[in-house]
Amino acid sequence: MNNTKQYYGWVSISLHWLVALFVFGLFALGYWMVDLDYYSEWYKQAPALHKSFGLCLLLVMIFRALWKIFQIQPDSIETHKSIEKRLGGLVHLLLYLLLFVIMFTGYFISTADGRGIEVFGLFEIPGFGSFIENQEDKAGLVHQYMAYFLMFVVFLHAAAAFKHHFIDKDRTLLRMLGKRN
Repeated sequence: MNNTKQYYGWVSISLHWLVALFVFGLFALGYWMVDLDYYSEWYKQAPALHKSFGLCLLLVMIFRALWKIFQIQPDSIETHKSIEKRLGGLVHLLLYLLLFVIMFTGYFISTADGRGIEVFGLFEIPGFGSFIENQEDKAGLVHQYMAYFLMFVVFLHAAAAFKHHFIDKDRTLLRMLGKRN
């Protein structure tokens, strides 16, 4: 369950892959739904799902950030160069930052008119209205561009994991897959 100095625990591993699933799913849904027209049967359903899953991701990310703070982090693999360690730390920090920026701008888009966000039709997260002029448009641009930038950083993150696995032949990727040997 808990991390050790050598391995990630199943909670950290599960959170990593759950966030990945949310990120890819939300990006795909967001990319698809922006081209829906008013007459599409998904015109209202797709944004409602996007918002609900986005709020679920926010909860998961808050828990993940707290878990990371209060858990031992496995040591870097001894063959990692110092530049790789620094870049890895920066990329992870950037991933967290981008995710929170995207989620908060999504909230600012959705609540600019003062209405709350319904979560799967079960309950509502209150809206606080607009803080700046044309908030929904400005937040929308930040949301969109940061989502594209996030996918670029995710690509770099995955490429680095594959580089460690196939070129360096170290255990970086295997540790996040839960392999201990």
